[in-house]
Amino acid sequence: QVQLVESGGGLVQAGGSLRLSCAASGRTFSNGAMGWFRQAPGKEREFVATIWWSGGNTYYADSVKGRFTISRDNAMNTAYLQMNSLKPEDTAVYYCAAANLLRFTTTAMVPAGYNYWGRGTQVTVSS
Repeated sequence: QVQLVESGGGLVQAGGSLRLSCAASGRTFSNGAMGWFRQAPGKEREFVATIWWSGGNTYYADSVKGRFTISRDNAMNTAYLQMNSLKPEDTAVYYCAAANLLRFTTTAMVPAGYNYWGRGTQVTVSS
């Protein structure tokens, strides 16, 4: 049974940084992608970033390009999201998710493209 567990969320001032981690268990991910999504109160879950386990190709939402960096450690079966220059509008619950996609398509940018989800971690950015 695949389990994804996020950690690293918290409260930070605007301009600060946080690093989220997503530890996967129950399966070794050598193919497919790991993504980060976020959901603010009253809003739909939105794509943040995704990375391919093989090759390490990355894709970002325009709203986080240049500020967030997604990475993975294949040996540790863990993905990370380094968030810098945080803004109050980044406040949300952040979820990691794993997809069995073979290659990048726009499916990798929507929640329906992912097969497994973590429970989420809260990120709050104060102004």
